[in-house]
Amino acid sequence: MANIIRLPKSSNKWTQNELDAYNIKISFQNATTFFNIPQAALPQPTISEEVLMTESADDTVTADNYTLLALMELAMIPDGAKVSTAVVDFMVQLFNALGYTHCPRITCTRLKIQLLICGEYKYAKPDVCIIDRSSRDDIILITHMEKKFGRDPNPSQLVAGAIATFQHNNMCRRALGLDPLENKIIPGITMFGTMPTFFKIPITTELVKSIECGEYPATPTVVLGHVPDIPRHRQSDGMKPLDNRCLILQCFEAFKQFVF
Repeated sequence: MANIIRLPKSSNKWTQNELDAYNIKISFQNATTFFNIPQAALPQPTISEEVLMTESADDTVTADNYTLLALMELAMIPDGAKVSTAVVDFMVQLFNALGYTHCPRITCTRLKIQLLICGEYKYAKPDVCIIDRSSRDDIILITHMEKKFGRDPNPSQLVAGAIATFQHNNMCRRALGLDPLENKIIPGITMFGTMPTFFKIPITTELVKSIECGEYPATPTVVLGHVPDIPRHRQSDGMKPLDNRCLILQCFEAFKQFVF
């Protein structure tokens, strides 16, 4: 792997090859190990009961719940670019409904972030990110929309976004005269329709310097992931069935602990 040719690529060009080139491994865990909470004890989502109990947007009473479920239904329609846009809109609405975004946090869509790789500046563009405006405008969560789903989703483009996020946050810290971070776990989510996969992406100074110089890092980076073990195992069903929806939203609730 150390002999793989490394090229300056934007995040949308990253594949498994880039993960191999920078000694990045993916390890999937069950809910108990990933969240440090037994699956049976996952927290109840802080969301309207109507969202948990109503199958169709047309049967809702509250306007916000109608919007969330209508976007959920649009995000599940297989229609290329329209789906990608609908999933982004759905994620923004879902983060708001679940309390991920509260003052001083905001969501941004398709934010263009510089990525220094192999001595050149390229870009990462997370589909949705959450920014903490309290002091340094840190990006604290990123998401990426997947066009296809495998048993073990490949988060290569999400990982590239996490590296760009680490670089961006440290650039902001330096501008304020603060010491840069040496290590940080960046939480990330990939979405296939309304089916999420959760990731904890450890970014270190060694990894970042290797990517900036186009070198193979001696220390492997292990990205931890979790695919919700939904009751209905067709991943394309996503959050549409109520039992799937409840379990997935419980995972979103448990994932909050890593968003800081």
